[in-house]
Amino acid sequence: MAAAARLFIRGAHSPLAISGVGIGRQNSLLKLSAGCSSRLKTQRHAAHFTFQPDPPTTEYGDTQKMNLFQSITSALDNTLASDPTAVIFGEDVAFGGVFRCTVGLRDKYGKDRVFNTPLCEQGIVGFGIGAAAAGATAIAEIQFADYIFPAFDQIVNEAAKYRYRSGNLFDCGNLTIRAPWGCVGHGSLYHSQSPEAFFAHCPGIKVVIPRGPLQAKGLLLSCIADNNPCLFFEPKILYRAAVEQVPVDSYTIPLSQAEVLQEGSDLTLVAWGTQIHVMKEVANMAQDKLGVSCEVIDLRTILPWDTETVCKSVVKTGRLLISHEAPVTGGFAAEISSTVQEECFLNLEAPIARVCGYDTPFPHIFEPFYIPDKWKCFDAIKRMINY
Repeated sequence: MAAAARLFIRGAHSPLAISGVGIGRQNSLLKLSAGCSSRLKTQRHAAHFTFQPDPPTTEYGDTQKMNLFQSITSALDNTLASDPTAVIFGEDVAFGGVFRCTVGLRDKYGKDRVFNTPLCEQGIVGFGIGAAAAGATAIAEIQFADYIFPAFDQIVNEAAKYRYRSGNLFDCGNLTIRAPWGCVGHGSLYHSQSPEAFFAHCPGIKVVIPRGPLQAKGLLLSCIADNNPCLFFEPKILYRAAVEQVPVDSYTIPLSQAEVLQEGSDLTLVAWGTQIHVMKEVANMAQDKLGVSCEVIDLRTILPWDTETVCKSVVKTGRLLISHEAPVTGGFAAEISSTVQEECFLNLEAPIARVCGYDTPFPHIFEPFYIPDKWKCFDAIKRMINY
């Protein structure tokens, strides 16, 4: 399927493509009127969030302005430079990848360390397991998180269980799997999914999702250095939209530690990835319009997640709203909700709320109605406060 799609895209740039139809030819099916063409050029879908950068830090040395994909490239560059066993592989990574996250690395480090693979996700992960077990630092790229499912067996039955089933004689803890993740505004059902909950049910792996460039580099380097197989999901809508001052040198951010981004007293908001920026905006709306003080927490690591930080916040605020793009049924918000209900039941002032995607495939033209935007979250806050 991916190969067919690429053939189609390649064809669109070939001399035989139909891009010239309507120029010097009359074709009633393909030629647009001047007015229609003008409207198509001027229409734009506004993003459902406003990226809010982290404040610059000098804790890790000199910084440079980077967007999210550049921060990923920087992390991979640091790893290849410091670890001679590190290898990067996946579909199209040798010439930069579809999102340019590995651009220039093959030229700098050679084709034996940065190389393409066949269009076979189970083969990519299987190769990564073997390379990591043999002692290499294996960094695999799955071109889209939506296409990670052919590798599901390799991840949950092999990578996650390798150390356990060998009695710690062998392991593939040096394996990190990167994948672009989440909605992008036009990705539809095969390029918009958020599959973190599928893997959160599997002991033996770690699942990490950053909210911006500064976090992405530090968390990715932590995943690469960790002694367990890690899944690192990158919000693709932020690849170019998110820009921050990012340290040039290597640094790490601890895994399984949520971060309180904003202190509050009335309600706790929990999210990860792109949705964090929605929650930060909702917190400001709640304060301005309702006088409600919200505490905003970025979970960052989905598995194993930081129950202590979340529960401590809920004990203080008495209310919890969790939001993610993935469908609501079986989403990771359900796990957080269940744990908080068990640990903080007597502290709750209202039922825990989940504002998530619907239980449908991810739509194309109806994406604005599907995503859990700030208005849905704001309505949930009003219901909780009035409960």
